[in-house]
Amino acid sequence: MFRTLYWTLLGIDRTQVLVKALGRFRKPFHGALLVYALVFAIVGSARLVDLQDPDGWWPALFASVFLPYVLLIWSPLYAWRLAAITLYPVATLIGWTGVADFQYWTLLPLVAGVAAFYSGGVTLTATVLTMAAVGFSESQHHDAIMAVPVITGVIYLFGARGRVERELEEQRGEKAALEERARIAREMHDVVAHHMSMVVVRCETAPYRLPGLNEAAQKEFEEVGQAAREAITDMQRLLGVLRTDGQAPEKGPQPGISRIPELARPGDEAEVDVDDVPEAVGLTAYRIVQEALTNATRHAPGSKASVHVQKRDGQLDVLVRNTAGGPSRGGGSGQGLIGMRERVKVHGGTLTVKSTEDGGFLVRARIPLGGK
Repeated sequence: MFRTLYWTLLGIDRTQVLVKALGRFRKPFHGALLVYALVFAIVGSARLVDLQDPDGWWPALFASVFLPYVLLIWSPLYAWRLAAITLYPVATLIGWTGVADFQYWTLLPLVAGVAAFYSGGVTLTATVLTMAAVGFSESQHHDAIMAVPVITGVIYLFGARGRVERELEEQRGEKAALEERARIAREMHDVVAHHMSMVVVRCETAPYRLPGLNEAAQKEFEEVGQAAREAITDMQRLLGVLRTDGQAPEKGPQPGISRIPELARPGDEAEVDVDDVPEAVGLTAYRIVQEALTNATRHAPGSKASVHVQKRDGQLDVLVRNTAGGPSRGGGSGQGLIGMRERVKVHGGTLTVKSTEDGGFLVRARIPLGGK
């Protein structure tokens, strides 16, 4: 209980619930709300000036009505907090001439916004605190206090579907990330196994390549080779755990940076100015280009793409840009970007994805090369 109260009043809200719910309509929606708040604040301030000294406290009323709606796009919870905190002191300051009731009609939509997007505990806390704020005031809306729980209750029920959908979307994202990590681990197995096999070969051939080794050195090489063979066996067992039911093991070698030009579609441009990168980095670069071009084909059919891979400032710079194309064909899992981010994260790199000014799309990965 106290934890919910603390989070409702002081917790940092990073959920961006309104942005996620409105999507690309968030800017016009927020703009309409700001216009509404501005008109509402001007009307209230004008009434205050008519009833009291024009040099009075009308700016306080204007700010208490308008500013919460500025915060709304970032967080309905932050907006409600500001409106609730300013209700009593501002109303007391201007003497409750009847103009301060504008704050009540500011607070009511904002607590409804909390009910629409947040959990039951947060909604209940905000409802009780709103009722208390109005009850302690000298507002003429004392008889309307019971309207607050009715409104928030109805809004909360209507918002339940949206909350469930957001939770499911988050769970799908987490599942996709886990699946992609397992896939990365399976692919990395081949890369690591190749290096371990080289260790085994060099240890076993050391007595023949390095004449004059004493018995202790030969035994050391033998033990290292045996440890490497055991490591390969353990990785194969781990690979079996990561493989999903019915999935056959992959026999062929993993693709690398040298095969990136093969991904280019007719009319695309592919330029790879580097070839001496670690195998794991090369595999990551290949998969990123593969996913980016697949997305371009699916969501911008008929577009042209350019692929540029080069070393820059100790990093492998992978840039894929496609022009605008026809209408999206849809399809796909919708988790391709999650997969690319997970792959880049393995190496401590960064991924940038954004729309371009010409209507196309850009994918850019920067992967540290370590000592390379």
